[in-house]
Amino acid sequence: MQKKVCGRMRKFRARIDGHTPILYWHFLAAAQRRDFYPHIPVIRRGKSAHGKMTIKFVVIHFILLVQCARSDLLEYGADDEDPNDTSVNQMLVPRSHQEEATRILNSLLEEYDKTLRPDIGVKPTVIDVGIYVNSIGPVSSIDMEYQIDIIFAQTWVDTRLRFNSSSSRRLTLNSNMVGLIWLPDTIFRNSKNADSHWITTPNQLLRIWNNGKVLYTLRMTINAECQLQLHNFPMDEHSCPLVFSSYGYPRDEIVYKWSRNSVETSDKKYWRLYQFDFMGLRNTTDVLTTTAGEYVVMSVYFDLSRRMGYFTIQTYIPCILTVVLSWVSFWIKSDATPARTALGITTVLTMTTLSTVARNSLPRVSYVTAMDLFVTVCFLFVFAAMIEYAMLNYYSYSIRRPPAKMQRLAYSSFNVGPPPRPMMPVGNSLFWQDYDDNCLYECLDGKDCKSFFCCYEECKEGGWRKGRIHVNIGELDAYSRVFFPTSFLLFNIVYWVSYLYL
Repeated sequence: MQKKVCGRMRKFRARIDGHTPILYWHFLAAAQRRDFYPHIPVIRRGKSAHGKMTIKFVVIHFILLVQCARSDLLEYGADDEDPNDTSVNQMLVPRSHQEEATRILNSLLEEYDKTLRPDIGVKPTVIDVGIYVNSIGPVSSIDMEYQIDIIFAQTWVDTRLRFNSSSSRRLTLNSNMVGLIWLPDTIFRNSKNADSHWITTPNQLLRIWNNGKVLYTLRMTINAECQLQLHNFPMDEHSCPLVFSSYGYPRDEIVYKWSRNSVETSDKKYWRLYQFDFMGLRNTTDVLTTTAGEYVVMSVYFDLSRRMGYFTIQTYIPCILTVVLSWVSFWIKSDATPARTALGITTVLTMTTLSTVARNSLPRVSYVTAMDLFVTVCFLFVFAAMIEYAMLNYYSYSIRRPPAKMQRLAYSSFNVGPPPRPMMPVGNSLFWQDYDDNCLYECLDGKDCKSFFCCYEECKEGGWRKGRIHVNIGELDAYSRVFFPTSFLLFNIVYWVSYLYL
């Protein structure tokens, strides 16, 4: 009846808006004619009675106006209400639902013993496990560990938490409920330390279904151990594991299983793998046998490949340039001793510094890494370039310096031809040197030719020369200009092909 009367009043109010108040009295007259109030009887009396009835209708009209205005506001608020607004929905939740949820929780926890696992003595408790990886990194080669941020989810069935409810099939609870029910004693076996997130509230979620199914999730940051094999460093690849299992329950009491979407990852552009590329992941299930029993061990392996950019700029390129710089001495005159000596010592000290710096980014492992091999070979090339000049300088000055003891000619005084060229056997090589002067060195018997410099023709043409390489010592720098770059180039080809493609 109220909606019908309000509808008629809205129509009449729209007709009289903006007109004189005289129309209002017409409204009252129409009201008396039962146009708006057919349920109120009209009493026809005298003039005074008519005045009293008019006042009565005014009061009734005012009350109806207030009721209609209230009805309009309620309808307007209902039209503008956002169905997705959770605050409004929560305000509109019947009080009976809250009371029912409280009653369910109280009934579940009334005789619940959280120290006993579900189905104890009947069958093993099956734990479905899932991991969501928020980020990985950084990876420390020195400490042999990596950092990972995950959301760890565990699902199991606890028949003691079954409930009947007509309003909801699931209860979503906060962290205050976590300590009131049984939870698996899962540990991460290769973690060095782990932290749970507590800001702004404990990052924990607990959901209970009406069939007793329980979902428990927890966000944590773990520093896990990763045994890095650095034989191919810095071209190495690793599989860093995350291993977890039950601490106290063996396989006949708790069985871990991977869920359908067992391991998921977030956007990798937010990961902090500065020196590594993420190649993929895989998960496994194993059984660990100990004196305390057999335990189900779950593992997730994150495959990582190291990037070479940093080490190429910091180590490889400086080593190559230092070796090339040491070859400059082959184009400097042999009598420029200060210049060639300073260059050789500088390059050797530079290689020593580079070797020390390269080792700072590695743990103190006892085996040789790929970078150690490269730096060592570069050091040997630089050191060999300095030794080459030392040999050249020594033999050049030894030949030109006359001996202190008595000298005698090693050839006939009647021989007026040019003196023979001296020769010097060193190992399996012979170094020849031309002289303008006669051979002034003391020689032993020509048949032995054991001295460094022999002046007899028999020594030059004897059978002891067979199988020996004859090298002119004056051309030692020329030979080095070809031998050192060629051998270093061959070494680089073998090195990079072996470590990158084999």
